[in-house]
Amino acid sequence: MAARAGTRTEPRTLCIDIGGTGLKAMVVSSRVKPLSERLRIETPHPATPRAVEAALRTILPEPRTYDRISVGFPGVVVKGVVRTAPNLDPSWAGFDLEGVIRRETRKPTRVLNDAGVQGYGAIRGKGVEVCVTLGTGFGFSLFLDGGYVPNIELGHHPFHKGKTYEDLLGNKGLARHGQKKWNRMLARAIEQLAKTFNFDALYLGGGNSTRVAIDLPPHVKRVDNVSGLLGGVKLWKQC
Repeated sequence: MAARAGTRTEPRTLCIDIGGTGLKAMVVSSRVKPLSERLRIETPHPATPRAVEAALRTILPEPRTYDRISVGFPGVVVKGVVRTAPNLDPSWAGFDLEGVIRRETRKPTRVLNDAGVQGYGAIRGKGVEVCVTLGTGFGFSLFLDGGYVPNIELGHHPFHKGKTYEDLLGNKGLARHGQKKWNRMLARAIEQLAKTFNFDALYLGGGNSTRVAIDLPPHVKRVDNVSGLLGGVKLWKQC
């Protein structure tokens, strides 16, 4: 039904999360309230742009139910164009994800690193805040007074004995070392991040955040994985 003349309608955002193991979508209000169920399917393998596009089409809602799109992507994204996708497929490099989705849906679209989107869903907007996503890889985002600092791929930096954060704290590290040692390495990583960034708050998200079994410092807390979708609304307010 069309809105009455002079009535202001708030934009509805289709929030999409592209992950190494799953693709998720949800329609969210401008007040960051879910307007639909969260739909999820497995990420295809190999996860090429064409395969992911085809899979996303199966969970896209009716176009009339949303006005714009936000996408969280697991890699470096510059002006909507993918630069890296370490946990998907090398063919993503140089792919204009934002442009392709915008043309196919005819909806305004914004794309950001997935840890950045999740951070937007978790932060309070004061001081130095960090968001870490524990999943297929090790996602990282940094915020200063609510402003996103782009393209910091901390997961691929050396962390311990020649191994990167992602080597030790991604899915492969969890499978290789087991949950007990994985948690010990996570505690070490939190200490290192505190010394490096002197953050006011750190948020732990991602599918493997449910495996955290250590006592967290007061300024470190776990956040629901749905924040990786809800943060898509703030992407339009902040970017």
